[in-house]
Amino acid sequence: MDIGLFVYGIIGLIILYVIIKLLKWPIKLLINGIIGVILLYVVNLLGAGFGIHIGINIVTSLIAGIFGIPGVIVMIVFNFFV
Repeated sequence: MDIGLFVYGIIGLIILYVIIKLLKWPIKLLINGIIGVILLYVVNLLGAGFGIHIGINIVTSLIAGIFGIPGVIVMIVFNFFV
């Protein structure tokens, strides 16, 4: 067995692993974004009776999209102090 072929195989596996990891990150961000926006809508819908309103704009959408559920919870808590 040629050692060069073995090295190329290992390098190929490492590159494949890195590509899979890079493609996995945007999918997770997309899912967090979808869950965050839906949760913002639900909080505004159900929270109207309790006086809770979080405006849906670029900043709140980014917070909900990047951090997901914890980001929305922080915005709800922040809403009580402002």
